[in-house]
Amino acid sequence: MTHFEGELAELKEKLLLMASHATAAVTDSVKALVDRNDDLARSVVARDDVIDQLEMAIDELSITLLSKAPLATDLRLITVAMKAARDLERIGDEATSIAKRAIELSEEPQLKPYVDIPRMASIALEMFKDALDAFVNHDTEKARAVIPRDKEVDAINKQLHRELASYMVERPATISRCLKLMAISKRLERVADHAKNVAEEVVYLYEGCDIRHGGGGTKA
Repeated sequence: MTHFEGELAELKEKLLLMASHATAAVTDSVKALVDRNDDLARSVVARDDVIDQLEMAIDELSITLLSKAPLATDLRLITVAMKAARDLERIGDEATSIAKRAIELSEEPQLKPYVDIPRMASIALEMFKDALDAFVNHDTEKARAVIPRDKEVDAINKQLHRELASYMVERPATISRCLKLMAISKRLERVADHAKNVAEEVVYLYEGCDIRHGGGGTKA
């Protein structure tokens, strides 16, 4: 293995490490909400710095590699790594926001059983896992299959917002809690958006075509 190849391998390792931290953050933030566990929620907020530091390390290494990359495929890998790291950092931010709302909600009586929010989190994280598996295994078919699942998360988010809006009209005392739950639902919808972005980036990496904004793309 050349020095350049070693640095590329290090870039992939950092990206996967960052992904594992982002996944854990979302998982723990939703668990903190459901279990009303403030300590777990606070640990999510505290750990966001780790994700931020990894994004900066990936950017720094990517910039170094861009000056050396001899092949178009290497250039694609480096640029995709930088884009994916941005999505992962934002997933960490969404998890932090969920954790903060969870702490606030634990101070009040629980409004309703949490069913839709854990379901949204489960789908979004499964999308994210499949996008990462596709990245590791060069599997663009799997990456493409992630993309339409974003609509399922969008639909749950809209349904939950309608339900919570009805609560606020019928029971004004619940407005504060409803607004916090709406914010959490929106954050999870964004996690799914970021998972979709990573899947699209994987297709670009291995096929050389841009399928964002509904484009089918053509292989390079």
